[in-house]
Amino acid sequence: MATMTELKLLALDDEDLKIVSAHMQDSVFKASDIEWSQKRGHFSLVVNRFVWEVAARGTKGFERRRAAVTFKRVLAVRALGVDRHHEDQVYSLLALRFDQKGDGPDGTVELTLAGGAAISLDVECIEAQLADTGGAWGTENLPKHD
Repeated sequence: MATMTELKLLALDDEDLKIVSAHMQDSVFKASDIEWSQKRGHFSLVVNRFVWEVAARGTKGFERRRAAVTFKRVLAVRALGVDRHHEDQVYSLLALRFDQKGDGPDGTVELTLAGGAAISLDVECIEAQLADTGGAWGTENLPKHD
């Protein structure tokens, strides 16, 4: 299976975040893959990213890659339906959305997860980076949604 070069994206506004969201759709992760440093204002999530850009080519088989998404300038983190005590529970990321608070650059980035779960990040502004961190591996499973 042919592999692509590693993906590296930077999001500094809502339009950029929509692009990152499209690449992160159907990524899977465990609670142990979540890291939040309140002191540094960093939230990161290491995922197995479904490589939609390969699937879009229509070739046989699909790929996943290990990737990390990091948000900077995070003031607070809230989670709904995510149990940090069950580290082997697998979560599926459906989308990233930004809700602006007033006229400024601050607001909330919401990570919408399957099953009604969510992680909300209160941010000073959008500053996110997505980077593939490992090689690709094949999968026959194409994510499907209702």
